[in-house]
Amino acid sequence: MSRGIDVLHFDRRTFLSTIGLAFATVPFREAYAATTQLSFGELYGKVSVLGLEFSDKVKTLTGKPVAMRGFMAPPLKAEAAFFVLTEIPMSLCPFCSSDADWPDNIVVVYLGAKQTFTQPNQLIEVQGQLDMGSWIDPETGFVSRLRIRDASFRMA
Repeated sequence: MSRGIDVLHFDRRTFLSTIGLAFATVPFREAYAATTQLSFGELYGKVSVLGLEFSDKVKTLTGKPVAMRGFMAPPLKAEAAFFVLTEIPMSLCPFCSSDADWPDNIVVVYLGAKQTFTQPNQLIEVQGQLDMGSWIDPETGFVSRLRIRDASFRMA
C-alpha cells in the first residue's frame, strides 16, 4: 500500500514541477517571440559604388528588438563587452579598420550583461536592439556599421 502512495506522490511532484518549469520559461520564450527574426541575407539591399546599402527591413527594424542566429567570432579580449556575430564559423575575429572594409556577413553584438563566450563553431541566437550606421567604439576603436545592443545570447 505504501508503495502505491509513493508512486502517486512522485507523479504529483513530477506534475507540479513540470507545471512550474513551464510557467518559469514563459517570460523567456515570450521575450524571444516578441522579436523579429533577421537573417544575414536580409541585412543589405544592394551594393553600389558607394558600398553596401542597408535593406528596407533593417531600416524598418532599427531601434527595435531583433533576433539573429550565427556564430561568435573569437572576442578581441576575454573580458570584452561585445563580440562579432558571423554567418559562418571563423577562427579569427574579422576586425575592420574602417566601415568601407565592413563585410556583409557580420554584426557587432554589445551585451547588456556579462555572459561566458562560446566556441566559434557553436550556433547561437542573439536577441537585442538593432542599431545601424557607422560607429567607432570609444574603448577599442572597433568600427562597425551594424550592431545589436543590450543583447543576450543562447545556444541555438
